[in-house]
Amino acid sequence: MAWVEERVGRSGKITYTARYRDKRNRRRVAGTFSSYRAAERAGNAAENSTAAAQVGDPRRGRQTLEAYVETQWFPNHVIEASTRETYRNRLDLYVIPELGTMRMQEILSSDLRAWITTLQGQDYGASPATIAKCKVIVDAIFTTAFNDQIVPVHPGRGVKTPPVPTRPRRILTPEMYDRVHLALPGETMRLLVETDIESGLRWGELTELRPKDLDLQTRMLVVSRAVTELTSKDRPDGQRFIVKAYPKDQEYRSFKLSQHLVDKIALHIEARGVGADDLLFEAPEATTARRSRPEVLPDPETLGRTEPNAQGRTFLHGTTSAYGPGKCRCQYCKDAVAAYRAQRRAGGKDAPRKPRAVATDGHIGRGWFRTNIWMKALAKAELGFHVTPHGLRHAHASWLLAGGADLQVVKERLGHASISTTERYLHTLPNADETALDALAVMRHGARPVTEPQTSQEREAELAELEQLRATVAKVRQLHETLGLAI
Repeated sequence: MAWVEERVGRSGKITYTARYRDKRNRRRVAGTFSSYRAAERAGNAAENSTAAAQVGDPRRGRQTLEAYVETQWFPNHVIEASTRETYRNRLDLYVIPELGTMRMQEILSSDLRAWITTLQGQDYGASPATIAKCKVIVDAIFTTAFNDQIVPVHPGRGVKTPPVPTRPRRILTPEMYDRVHLALPGETMRLLVETDIESGLRWGELTELRPKDLDLQTRMLVVSRAVTELTSKDRPDGQRFIVKAYPKDQEYRSFKLSQHLVDKIALHIEARGVGADDLLFEAPEATTARRSRPEVLPDPETLGRTEPNAQGRTFLHGTTSAYGPGKCRCQYCKDAVAAYRAQRRAGGKDAPRKPRAVATDGHIGRGWFRTNIWMKALAKAELGFHVTPHGLRHAHASWLLAGGADLQVVKERLGHASISTTERYLHTLPNADETALDALAVMRHGARPVTEPQTSQEREAELAELEQLRATVAKVRQLHETLGLAI
């Protein structure tokens, strides 16, 4: 029961303080007011709000999904910092706008099916994979609400999302990797990528490696930490890199590295004076975020014209006029304006803009590495398909299994929670299906395996033998016809 306490100030003015007790029976203040009635209302409202948080109170289910998510579920949901960033983004883009104003107890399975249909529509155009991930968040919300007896049923049960097709992995072959490795700039980046391909580490594990994690004598590497890079503007404590005292699977693991890789790492440590607690691979000092543009701009005459602006005028793409009066924001027009501004600054006509520095505590950022190192190396290597830095981990697993490594050993080396995850890397290399084709060729044609190389002399001898066989068959047919025998 709320109550009101009357107070008299030094000036003789009377005020009224509203008080109530919370769920732990502690005295709380709901505010101080100039009238008794206002204090009484505030005390009763605070008490009712406390009662609404008790099990069995129907008012708990009448709160909106947005209110429940923002005040109860999201602040107290235990997830990794990077996952929290992802959840925040999807909540703001896909969940709250459509479901946020609905009351928790009134959301039914039919409402979630309609929500999924809306996400597939033109207003959102969300992919099946995005919809499935958003459904995971909604299911987590209602699982907590159901367990806390806020809603009587779980509306997400039985609600299906569009199927997400599984695409075959494109795995780097050793030859492809060699081309990428040669295109990398500098010994440090080459050693970083070589360590990745020979260890199969995740990016957060690789960039958090320190000399103390590697025993140079036994060549055993212990993976005990990982770093997470946060990209949201609203980061906890403003930190961009957060080091976790455990890897992704929350279990330490150790495995051996090859002798030649350990020798290179030892030389790297000695040459750069890397301490035992220092980062093995540290971001370059001049880490800037410059927007890349092609060295040679295309001829605007070959790019076509923009859509008519408000005055009905059109402009050639790849020109400053198209970017300005034409208000075109295609890549060609952006590159043209960037080149124009850079030329003016180089001529001293405009004050040079200070480049934006990427905040780092020494860790190599995933985005910086991808833009400044990896993508440029891929362009030089001309592989014909795109592969991410995480693809090095895929290649490591595929190479081990293709070379005959034990499946359980590969699982423990990669830190997979389930062996079924490791099994996905079986037969993923481009030549993994050749044995099946060889067997098919032998059974159908009695031919040698298609993978066995033939010299030109062998091929000519095989053709001559085939022609001789055809001539013999023709003679036999002619003899049977002469004698009047059936073949």
